[in-house]
Amino acid sequence: MDSTVTIELTCPAPAKLNLFLHVVGRRPDGYHLLQTLFRFIDLHDTLHFSLREDGTVRRTNTVEGVAEEQDLCVRAARLLQSETGCGLGVDITVEKRIPMGGGLGGGSSDAATTLIALNRLWSLGLSRARLMQLGLRLGADVPVFVFGENAFAEGVGEELQAYPLAEAWYVVLFPPVHVPTAQIFAHPELTRDTVSITMRALSERPFREQQLRNDLQPLACKLYPEVARHIAWLEKYGKAMMTGSGACVFAEFADRNQAEAVLQNLPREMRGVVAQGLAKHPLHDWVPD
Repeated sequence: MDSTVTIELTCPAPAKLNLFLHVVGRRPDGYHLLQTLFRFIDLHDTLHFSLREDGTVRRTNTVEGVAEEQDLCVRAARLLQSETGCGLGVDITVEKRIPMGGGLGGGSSDAATTLIALNRLWSLGLSRARLMQLGLRLGADVPVFVFGENAFAEGVGEELQAYPLAEAWYVVLFPPVHVPTAQIFAHPELTRDTVSITMRALSERPFREQQLRNDLQPLACKLYPEVARHIAWLEKYGKAMMTGSGACVFAEFADRNQAEAVLQNLPREMRGVVAQGLAKHPLHDWVPD
């Protein structure tokens, strides 16, 4: 093998927050129509990729609760192989830091980082638009991580427009429950008629002056009291909101010191982190437009 060929990559897969999430309708096929604002944060998984020449795609470590064949990283790699006819393979090692099933997009982010990294490791040269198309086949949240910018999203979450955001810090709490996304979206008590807003209207006033919310939050709080308890605690320090379909909740602060001070007051039985908002995905510039 040519000694100049890249054979190993170590890449971050950042978490996301939904700064609001409105359910504005439902398609005939049952998928919900959403409006949301995605924000990347510096809480991240780390993925290690080692090139293989034999075409084998393999996860080298155990990820609790995720079988290798179901792992979105493995599925992303095999999808990329099948779509391009690439004969190369990869060993993937996944270091998880993002809680699973928390609404922080960890699995989707891992899949997107895999697409981006293997596009480089295998020298495929696929465009951002093509990688986003492939990502959508893996999950509705995968395209935004390939898009690589904080974004206003519509449709099922795949219609994206870049949305620049000011620097901010977040306290993110991890309630000790798993909220199944499908259960929340299928629940008869979920409201699905929030009035749509435009990105222009969103830009005209600061977020805190707007009636922005997570439409999934009241139902998740009702079904999972731990979510409600964590929101109530965080509300003492600022506007708290659930991200995605839960269970994780967050509040925004202007600087790190404010966020750290709040986290220091966290009751011993609660878990959380301070995270910085990112302007772009760390691998944004790896993808050809």
